[in-house]
Amino acid sequence: MEHGLETATLGGGCFWCLEAVYQQVDGVVAVESGYTGGHVDHPTYQQVCEGDTGHVEVVRVTFDPSVINYRQILEIFFAIHDPTTPDRQGNDVGPQYRSAIFTHSEAQRATAEYVMRELAAAKVFDAPIVTQVEPEQPYWRAEASHQNYYQDHPSQGYCAFVISPKLAKFRKQFGGKLRK
Repeated sequence: MEHGLETATLGGGCFWCLEAVYQQVDGVVAVESGYTGGHVDHPTYQQVCEGDTGHVEVVRVTFDPSVINYRQILEIFFAIHDPTTPDRQGNDVGPQYRSAIFTHSEAQRATAEYVMRELAAAKVFDAPIVTQVEPEQPYWRAEASHQNYYQDHPSQGYCAFVISPKLAKFRKQFGGKLRK
Protein backbone atom coordinates (compact mmCIF):
# COMPACT_ATOMS: atom_id res chain seq x y z
CA MET A 1 0.00 0.00 0.00
CA GLU A 2 1.38 3.36 -1.00
CA HIS A 3 1.92 5.87 1.79
CA GLY A 4 -1.24 7.75 2.65
CA LEU A 5 -3.65 5.54 0.70
CA GLU A 6 -6.50 3.61 2.33
CA THR A 7 -8.50 0.53 1.40
CA ALA A 8 -12.23 -0.12 1.57
CA THR A 9 -13.64 -3.62 1.02
CA LEU A 10 -17.30 -3.61 0.03
CA GLY A 11 -19.88 -6.19 -1.00
CA GLY A 12 -23.05 -4.89 -2.59
CA GLY A 13 -24.18 -7.48 -5.11
CA CYS A 14 -22.26 -8.35 -8.22
CA PHE A 15 -18.71 -7.06 -8.01
CA TRP A 16 -18.82 -5.97 -11.65
CA CYS A 17 -21.35 -3.25 -10.72
CA LEU A 18 -19.36 -1.85 -7.82
CA GLU A 19 -16.11 -2.01 -9.74
CA ALA A 20 -17.57 -0.05 -12.68
CA VAL A 21 -18.78 2.73 -10.39
CA TYR A 22 -15.69 3.10 -8.22
CA GLN A 23 -13.41 3.14 -11.27
CA GLN A 24 -15.03 6.47 -12.15
CA VAL A 25 -14.60 8.09 -8.72
CA ASP A 26 -12.07 10.87 -8.32
CA GLY A 27 -9.52 9.91 -5.68
CA VAL A 28 -9.88 6.17 -6.27
CA VAL A 29 -6.48 4.82 -7.25
CA ALA A 30 -7.41 1.17 -7.90
CA VAL A 31 -10.41 -1.16 -7.79
CA GLU A 32 -10.09 -4.94 -7.70
CA SER A 33 -12.83 -7.58 -7.67
CA GLY A 34 -12.47 -10.48 -5.27
CA TYR A 35 -13.98 -12.66 -2.57
CA THR A 36 -13.91 -12.46 1.22
CA GLY A 37 -15.86 -13.57 4.26
CA GLY A 38 -15.83 -17.28 3.53
CA HIS A 39 -14.21 -20.48 4.73
CA VAL A 40 -12.52 -21.78 1.55
CA ASP A 41 -8.98 -20.77 0.61
CA HIS A 42 -8.51 -19.52 -2.96
CA PRO A 43 -12.16 -19.92 -3.99
CA THR A 44 -13.11 -19.88 -7.65
CA TYR A 45 -15.96 -17.87 -9.13
CA GLN A 46 -17.87 -21.11 -9.69
CA GLN A 47 -17.48 -22.14 -6.03
CA VAL A 48 -18.59 -18.72 -4.79
CA CYS A 49 -21.59 -18.72 -7.18
CA GLU A 50 -22.73 -22.05 -5.73
CA GLY A 51 -23.31 -20.09 -2.52
CA ASP A 52 -21.86 -22.49 0.03
CA THR A 53 -18.33 -21.10 0.58
CA GLY A 54 -19.57 -18.20 2.71
CA HIS A 55 -17.76 -15.69 0.51
CA VAL A 56 -19.11 -12.36 -0.66
CA GLU A 57 -18.33 -10.88 -4.06
CA VAL A 58 -16.49 -7.69 -3.08
CA VAL A 59 -14.43 -4.87 -4.46
CA ARG A 60 -11.27 -3.63 -2.84
CA VAL A 61 -11.15 0.10 -3.37
CA THR A 62 -7.79 1.81 -2.86
CA PHE A 63 -8.32 5.53 -2.42
CA ASP A 64 -6.54 8.74 -1.53
CA PRO A 65 -8.25 10.15 1.59
CA SER A 66 -6.95 13.63 0.74
CA VAL A 67 -9.29 13.54 -2.30
CA ILE A 68 -12.18 11.34 -1.11
CA ASN A 69 -12.70 10.11 2.42
CA TYR A 70 -14.06 6.79 3.69
CA ARG A 71 -17.44 8.29 4.55
CA GLN A 72 -17.84 9.49 0.96
CA ILE A 73 -16.85 6.03 -0.31
CA LEU A 74 -19.66 4.63 1.86
CA GLU A 75 -22.18 7.27 0.74
CA ILE A 76 -21.62 6.11 -2.84
CA PHE A 77 -21.86 2.46 -1.73
CA PHE A 78 -25.26 2.96 -0.10
CA ALA A 79 -26.57 4.92 -3.09
CA ILE A 80 -25.66 2.32 -5.74
CA HIS A 81 -27.07 -0.84 -4.18
CA ASP A 82 -30.03 -1.87 -2.04
CA PRO A 83 -28.77 -2.47 1.51
CA THR A 84 -32.20 -3.70 2.65
CA THR A 85 -32.35 -7.02 0.81
CA PRO A 86 -30.58 -9.92 2.51
CA ASP A 87 -28.62 -12.11 0.10
CA ARG A 88 -29.96 -10.33 -2.96
CA GLN A 89 -29.37 -7.48 -5.41
CA GLY A 90 -31.99 -7.39 -8.14
CA ASN A 91 -31.96 -10.74 -9.94
CA ASP A 92 -28.67 -11.75 -8.30
CA VAL A 93 -29.68 -14.02 -5.43
CA GLY A 94 -27.52 -15.85 -2.89
CA PRO A 95 -25.30 -15.20 0.12
CA GLN A 96 -22.45 -14.16 -2.19
CA TYR A 97 -24.48 -11.03 -3.07
CA ARG A 98 -25.15 -9.88 0.48
CA SER A 99 -24.53 -6.29 1.50
CA ALA A 100 -21.35 -6.18 3.59
CA ILE A 101 -18.60 -3.84 4.66
CA PHE A 102 -15.31 -5.42 5.69
CA THR A 103 -13.48 -2.85 7.78
CA HIS A 104 -9.71 -2.35 7.89
CA SER A 105 -9.63 -0.37 11.13
CA GLU A 106 -11.66 0.59 14.16
CA ALA A 107 -12.20 4.03 12.59
CA GLN A 108 -13.73 2.42 9.49
CA ARG A 109 -16.03 0.28 11.64
CA ALA A 110 -17.19 3.31 13.60
CA THR A 111 -17.76 5.33 10.42
CA ALA A 112 -19.72 2.52 8.76
CA GLU A 113 -21.97 2.07 11.78
CA TYR A 114 -22.48 5.84 12.09
CA VAL A 115 -23.44 6.22 8.40
CA MET A 116 -25.88 3.32 8.69
CA ARG A 117 -27.50 4.88 11.78
CA GLU A 118 -27.81 8.20 9.94
CA LEU A 119 -29.45 6.55 6.94
CA ALA A 120 -31.86 4.65 9.19
CA ALA A 121 -32.77 7.78 11.18
CA ALA A 122 -33.38 9.72 7.97
CA LYS A 123 -35.56 6.85 6.69
CA VAL A 124 -33.68 6.86 3.39
CA PHE A 125 -34.84 3.29 2.76
CA ASP A 126 -38.33 1.79 3.13
CA ALA A 127 -36.96 -1.25 4.99
CA PRO A 128 -34.25 -1.81 7.62
CA ILE A 129 -30.62 -1.83 6.47
CA VAL A 130 -29.22 -5.38 6.62
CA THR A 131 -25.63 -4.53 5.65
CA GLN A 132 -23.18 -6.56 7.69
CA VAL A 133 -20.17 -4.76 9.15
CA GLU A 134 -17.34 -7.18 9.81
CA PRO A 135 -13.59 -6.91 10.35
CA GLU A 136 -11.35 -7.53 7.37
CA GLN A 137 -11.01 -11.23 6.55
CA PRO A 138 -8.77 -13.19 4.19
CA TYR A 139 -9.29 -11.77 0.71
CA TRP A 140 -8.87 -13.60 -2.59
CA ARG A 141 -8.51 -11.75 -5.90
CA ALA A 142 -11.10 -12.84 -8.46
CA GLU A 143 -9.99 -14.39 -11.72
CA ALA A 144 -8.56 -12.07 -14.40
CA SER A 145 -11.76 -12.42 -16.48
CA HIS A 146 -13.67 -10.60 -13.70
CA GLN A 147 -11.34 -7.61 -13.47
CA ASN A 148 -12.38 -4.48 -15.41
CA TYR A 149 -15.43 -6.40 -16.60
CA TYR A 150 -17.62 -3.47 -17.56
CA GLN A 151 -14.76 -1.64 -19.28
CA ASP A 152 -14.00 -4.75 -21.34
CA HIS A 153 -17.63 -5.75 -22.11
CA PRO A 154 -19.86 -2.63 -22.08
CA SER A 155 -22.36 -4.03 -24.59
CA GLN A 156 -22.69 -7.45 -22.92
CA GLY A 157 -26.31 -7.91 -21.73
CA TYR A 158 -25.71 -7.71 -17.98
CA CYS A 159 -23.49 -4.67 -18.46
CA ALA A 160 -25.96 -2.88 -20.71
CA PHE A 161 -29.11 -3.60 -18.69
CA VAL A 162 -27.85 -3.73 -15.08
CA ILE A 163 -24.54 -1.88 -14.79
CA SER A 164 -25.16 1.00 -17.21
CA PRO A 165 -28.28 2.20 -15.31
CA LYS A 166 -26.32 2.09 -12.01
CA LEU A 167 -23.57 4.14 -13.60
CA ALA A 168 -26.11 6.68 -14.87
CA LYS A 169 -27.61 6.97 -11.38
CA PHE A 170 -24.17 7.39 -9.86
CA ARG A 171 -23.16 10.08 -12.39
CA LYS A 172 -26.39 12.00 -11.79
CA GLN A 173 -26.18 11.82 -7.99
CA PHE A 174 -22.41 12.18 -7.57
CA GLY A 175 -21.34 14.24 -10.59
CA GLY A 176 -18.93 16.22 -8.44
CA LYS A 177 -17.08 13.04 -7.49
CA LEU A 178 -16.36 11.92 -11.07
CA ARG A 179 -12.76 11.35 -12.09
CA LYS A 180 -11.60 14.32 -14.16
